Amino acid sequence: MSAAERPDGSGAVSRGAAGEAAVETIQREMTIFARRARASAGRMHPELSLVSYTLLGHLEESGGCRATDLAAHYALDKSTVSRQVAALERAALIERRVDPDDHRVQVLHLTGAGRRILAQVTESRRAAFRERLADWPEDDLERFAAYLVRYNDWPRPPEDA
Repeated sequence: MSAAERPDGSGAVSRGAAGEAAVETIQREMTIFARRARASAGRMHPELSLVSYTLLGHLEESGGCRATDLAAHYALDKSTVSRQVAALERAALIERRVDPDDHRVQVLHLTGAGRRILAQVTESRRAAFRERLADWPEDDLERFAAYLVRYNDWPRPPEDA
């Protein structure tokens, strides 16, 4: 019976011992990856945390958005995003603008300084990844990239849950 045919409709896959060991290894390695990412963010720009970096990146990609949109996109608590946004505003990396379509709404945008710092940190991060992955065959890089996209595309739980 395939995962899609399971009576409970969960789509869950039954795993043997090797599969369960692999899941444990993935969990451990993802935790190490996250810790290293947080630590390296501080080294690349001491005033820009990993959360701040990701928020700036999203603002650049989206062309600006509301703080509530950031919280929803990253599944972060609104108070966490509020603190980060306040710090980014104090550092003059982002600014609030009135939404031209709805004057009750404020949209966050990068400032010139925010764009410059984001570009510097992004290039530093890319260089670090290139160095770390320099010896990997192209096929491995493509598979790894596809697996990360697949992992991160997994549906998020509903916000009301």
